[in-house]
Amino acid sequence: MQKPEYDAQRKIGLTLGKFAPLHKGHQYLIEQALEQVDHLLVMIYGCPDVIEVPLERRASWIKALYPDAEVILAPDGPQEVGDTPEICRKQEEYIGQCLAGRQVTHFFCSEFYGDHVSRYLNAQDCRVDEARKIVPISATQVRKNPFAARDWVHPLVYRDLVKKVVFLGAPSTGKTTLAEAMAARFNTQWMPEYGREYWEENQIERRLVPEQLVEIAQGHLQREEKLLLDSDRYLFVDTNALTTRHFAHYYHGFALPELERLADAATQRYDHVFLCADDIPYEDTWDRSGEVNRADFQQEIIAELERRNIEYVLLRGDVEARIRQVRNVLEGA
Repeated sequence: MQKPEYDAQRKIGLTLGKFAPLHKGHQYLIEQALEQVDHLLVMIYGCPDVIEVPLERRASWIKALYPDAEVILAPDGPQEVGDTPEICRKQEEYIGQCLAGRQVTHFFCSEFYGDHVSRYLNAQDCRVDEARKIVPISATQVRKNPFAARDWVHPLVYRDLVKKVVFLGAPSTGKTTLAEAMAARFNTQWMPEYGREYWEENQIERRLVPEQLVEIAQGHLQREEKLLLDSDRYLFVDTNALTTRHFAHYYHGFALPELERLADAATQRYDHVFLCADDIPYEDTWDRSGEVNRADFQQEIIAELERRNIEYVLLRGDVEARIRQVRNVLEGA
């Protein structure tokens, strides 16, 4: 590998991996490296067959936690793992390609390939906790059971390992019942509709002002984020900011800019969106506006989902039928 001119006094470190997901062992390695060099490069490999979290999102974890490190995306790196001459050569050539001639003085890792990669880079071989005694965890263990291993994963990372499942629909379409039932089936958390609680405590003549609707969307999101950290694989959510925006337009004919922003963010936030059909009996309680309004609301929600190009699954039938439909989607049946 051709080495360009460089400052001999400046220590440049490199570490690499899939970080699928980033765990405290990786963090210990990165922190050790940052203490020993003037500048650290962290190369992150693409690995869609290993973990569903996209490369860019895995990179964002390291950027957020270690802003002094420089992240290099390696989307098309060799996936072969082993100590054969051919695999070593492929890995070395790809690393050299990603570095594009940049000099590295220290190579940090906890794996056998520290030997041949550091020799290829003409860099110091810096092994960190190779026996996994200081931080006894691996990415394989985390992927196998993220909930059981969550103490070994930063909250910023763990929240991305939980799939967010939201149920939308007009009032009295069974969202709350289904969210609670799904959480019980999967032994995880569910997020009740914060708007209902807020409305009951703050409504005046069955109305809220525009600023209060923003508070609903913000409060709902804050509670979601807390529940994510105690969820196992899934968090089931009863409505989101799109629903709150809908009520803002229903009450006032507009939504404040912050509520519009939260509704826009909700478009990409959830891994699965289910729309509860209005094919169940209407429950006429004091806080609802009638069965005719339910039908109108339902059509408006469908139109909004289609306008925003949000993919959704329509759920029909009784609770058990809907549970089966959701399970089939989540389990890929």
